Amino acid sequence: MCLSIPKQVVAWEGEGDFAWVERDGQRELVNMMLLGPQPPGTWVLTSLGLAKEVVDDEARALIEDALAALAASLNGDYDPQRHFQDMKPAHD
Repeated sequence: MCLSIPKQVVAWEGEGDFAWVERDGQRELVNMMLLGPQPPGTWVLTSLGLAKEVVDDEARALIEDALAALAASLNGDYDPQRHFQDMKPAHD
């Protein structure tokens, strides 16, 4: 399974199709060929060294919540009251 992670464009590498992106202080050089030039500050979904989609703030917040829920689950402290607040219960 591949997981796409939001990262922020911080700089372009030369004149080509590669940009430096950053998340939590870690930088990575990714291929931007599918998206074309994006200005620094833009958030993109990345997977395996490839930027696949531009992400707006609303979508990024939902993705960050899902990633936090996954991390909490792996750590054994998942609390459904803290995650996925955008989802309504099936039954009231």
